[in-house]
Amino acid sequence: MNHFFLAILIIASGGALTLILQKQFTFMKAVGVLGISTGCLIGLIDALFKLFNPVSHHLSFNYLNSLSLTFQIDGLSAFFLVAIFAVSLLASIFSFHYMSKPEKSLRTAVNYLFFSLLIASMALVVTASNILAFMLSWEIMSLSSFFLVIYDYQSPENRRAGYLYFIFSHVGAMFIFAAFGLIYGYTGSLGFNITAEIPETVKILVFIFSFIGFGSKAGVFPFHIWLPHAHPAAPSHISAVMSGVMIKTGIYGILRIYTLLDLSTPLFGQIVVIAGMVSGILGIVYALGQNDLKRLLAYCSVENIGIILIGLGIGMIGVSSGNPSMAVLGFTGGLLHVLNHSIFKSLLFMGAGIVIQKTGSRSINVLGGLLKSMKITGTTFIIGSIAISGLPPFNGFVSEFFIYLGGFQGVALDKASFVLSILAIVSLAVIGGLALACFTKVVGVAFQGEPRSNAAADVDEKGPSMLLPLIILSGACLVIGVLPGVFINMAVNALSSVGLAFTPDTIEPFTKITGNISMAALIFFIFLLSVLALRTILYKGKTISRSGTWGCGFTQPTVKMQYTGTSYASFILEFFKPIAPNHEVLKSVQGRFPEKTKYSSRINDIAELHMENVIVRPVLWLFDKLRWIQHGDIHLYIGYILLAIIVLLFFV
Repeated sequence: MNHFFLAILIIASGGALTLILQKQFTFMKAVGVLGISTGCLIGLIDALFKLFNPVSHHLSFNYLNSLSLTFQIDGLSAFFLVAIFAVSLLASIFSFHYMSKPEKSLRTAVNYLFFSLLIASMALVVTASNILAFMLSWEIMSLSSFFLVIYDYQSPENRRAGYLYFIFSHVGAMFIFAAFGLIYGYTGSLGFNITAEIPETVKILVFIFSFIGFGSKAGVFPFHIWLPHAHPAAPSHISAVMSGVMIKTGIYGILRIYTLLDLSTPLFGQIVVIAGMVSGILGIVYALGQNDLKRLLAYCSVENIGIILIGLGIGMIGVSSGNPSMAVLGFTGGLLHVLNHSIFKSLLFMGAGIVIQKTGSRSINVLGGLLKSMKITGTTFIIGSIAISGLPPFNGFVSEFFIYLGGFQGVALDKASFVLSILAIVSLAVIGGLALACFTKVVGVAFQGEPRSNAAADVDEKGPSMLLPLIILSGACLVIGVLPGVFINMAVNALSSVGLAFTPDTIEPFTKITGNISMAALIFFIFLLSVLALRTILYKGKTISRSGTWGCGFTQPTVKMQYTGTSYASFILEFFKPIAPNHEVLKSVQGRFPEKTKYSSRINDIAELHMENVIVRPVLWLFDKLRWIQHGDIHLYIGYILLAIIVLLFFV
C-alpha cells in the first residue's frame, strides 16, 4: 500500500503547487501536469502489479483519535485503479495545451487542484474497506467534481448544471448512507467484512438502496438527468475523466455490495438487467437526437453503463441459477466493458475537446469537413466511434461479444431467466444498431463533407500534448480488440479476488475465444493490407484528378444541401417518438413576400420532463407554502430546535 499512498500524495501535491505558481501560467501548468501524471504513473504500475499478483493489501489510519479509516487493495480494486490512473494520466497530459488562456490563470490553478483531488478521491473510493473511509472519500469525490463542472461559472447554464449534479450526487449519497446504516444497525461494525451476516430480507433492502445511490453516480436511467448537463459544462479533459472513470465508481459500488451481501437471489440479476436494458436503449436514442457534440457523448455514457449492467446482471442470474459459464461470461464481459468504455469514451471526449477549442462550437450542424484539416483528431475519433459501436477489430466488440455469449448461455434456463436472457440479447442488438447510426451521423456531419460555417473552414490541430493521448487511446482500442487475452485475464483476476470467477475449469473453454478473435483480426488486417497494396500497384503511374461530387447535372451545390444531424436522425427518432418526444418550433411561411423563417427541434428526455412536472414543481410549490416558517425571529428558531430534540428523545 505504500506505493499507492505515495502516488496519492504526489497527485495531491501536484494540484496544490499550481495555486502557489498561478502567476507563472505555463510553468504552473507544467508543474501541475508533471505532478499529477507522475503520481498517476506510479499508481498505474502499482495497480497492474497488484492485479497480476493477487494478494490483498491492508492499511489503517486513526481518525479523530477514535475512529479508523481502513483501506484495502484486492483484485477488483486494482482493476478499477488501472482505469482511474491510466485515463487520469492521459487527461492531465491533454490539459497542458487545452487549458490555454493565461487570463484565467487562477481559475486554471484551482481546476488543477480539484482535478488532483478528484483523482485521489476516486482511488480512495475503490480501496476503502469500511463505511467511514468510503463515505469520506465519496464526498470528496462528489465535491471536487462539482467545482470542476462549474469551471465556467459565469454561464447560468453551467451553474445550473453544477447545481443539478450537486443535488443528484447528494441524494444518491443519502441512499448509500441509508444502505450502510442498515448494515451498521445489524452488524454494529463500520467494516464491510461481516456484511454477509445480516438477514436476507435486509440484504435485499440494502442492495436496492445501494443500487439507487450508486446508480445515480453511474448515470443509470432515470437517475442520469445530471449527466447530459454536467459533461458539456466541464472542460473536455474533465468530461473524459468523469465519463471515463468517475461514473464507474458507481459500477464498482454495485458490484462490491453484491459480493459483500453474498446472496444468490435471482432478484438482484433481474433488477440489474432490466435497468441495463432501459438505460442502454434510451441512452442511445437520446444520444441520436442530440446536435450538441458533448451532450451526445454524455448520453452515450448512459448507453454504455446500460451495456455494463446487462453484463453484470447476466452474471448475477448465472450465479443464482447455478450456471457458472453464464456467470463468468457475463461478469467478464461487463467488467471488461468498464475498461473499454473508459478508453474509447475518453478518446471521444478529448477529440471533441479539440474540435470545440479550434472551432468554438459544440453544434454538429455548424461543423463539417474537419477530417481534411484535422487528420489525427478525425482519424482517432473515427476509431473511437467504431469501438463504441461494438464493431471489430476494436475493443468494444470483445466485451460486448462476451456479454452476448453469456446471454446465449441463459437461453437454456427457464421462466424469468430465459425471458430476460432473450431480451438482453435483443437489447444489445438494438443498442449496437442505434450506436452505429449515431456515430455515422457524428462522423459524417462533423468530419466529412464541406465546412458548414467559417468556424469549421479554417482550423488546425496544433498542440502535441492534446494529440498524444488520442493516439495512445486509439492504439489501446486496437490492441485490446486484436489481442484481448491479457485484458480478459485482468478482468478474470479481478473477479477471482471476490469469488466470482469460479474454477479454472470453468474459465478455460472461453480462453479459446480470445485466440479466435485474434485470428479473425489477423485475417481482416491481411485482407485490408492486400487491398491497399493492390490499389497502390494498380494506380501506380496513373494521373489522378480531383473534382466536385457529381450533382446530377447541378453544377453549383452549396453546403446547405448537405444532411444535417437533425435530418439524418429524424426517420429513426420518429419510430421512438413515444419515449423520445420531439419538441419543434416552426415559424410558418406566410404572404407573398415572407420574412425569414425559423425552425428548431429538441428531443425531450422523458425522465427529465416528468421529473420536473411530477417532483420538482410540487416540491417547489410545497416549499413556497412553507416559506412562513423562515421569518427571521431567532426565538422561534430556538424553539424549533428544542422541539426537534424533544421529538428525537422519544426514539432514543
